[in-house]
Amino acid sequence: MKRICVFCGSSAGKSPKYVAMARELGDKLVQNNMGLVYGGASIGVMGAVADSVLEKKGEVWGVMPQSLVDWEVAHANLSRFEVVDSMHARKQIMYDWSDVFVAIPGGMGTLDELCEIITWAQLKYHKKPCYVLNFDGFFDGLLTHFRHINKEGFLSDEHLQLVREVKSIDEFLVDVASFHSA
Repeated sequence: MKRICVFCGSSAGKSPKYVAMARELGDKLVQNNMGLVYGGASIGVMGAVADSVLEKKGEVWGVMPQSLVDWEVAHANLSRFEVVDSMHARKQIMYDWSDVFVAIPGGMGTLDELCEIITWAQLKYHKKPCYVLNFDGFFDGLLTHFRHINKEGFLSDEHLQLVREVKSIDEFLVDVASFHSA
């Protein structure tokens, strides 16, 4: 089973479309025999994708620092749940458990996770694919900025290609399947 690490928000966003998209992603992960790895929250987009996978009897692995568990935002019904001391430890475990990474709508934590995993790929710490699911243009500004960084000479063409933009869940799943069959 491939494990897909989903970077996403602990908030639901202003529009219900973000939670709906997260739930659809969860459904399709299970349909494609893929497990979910994520930050372990029961709230927001994070909770929506996890709940969707669990409702379909899929596998969900979460990891969360004790400080967030203390805020009572941890999901209670995961297949596997690890409590760690820090956000750094959380990210390391998420990365270790995962075969593929994808960012969906979220805030600064989502951007932190995405940028760190891309940086690790640049440094050749891993060769796992890194995706941005640019749902409804959510990441247009970020992707434009990545191209600007490239144009200004701070990001090579090779490293810019580490970020795989997809515009739909189906496109993401097809690309993941082709990446792993190559």
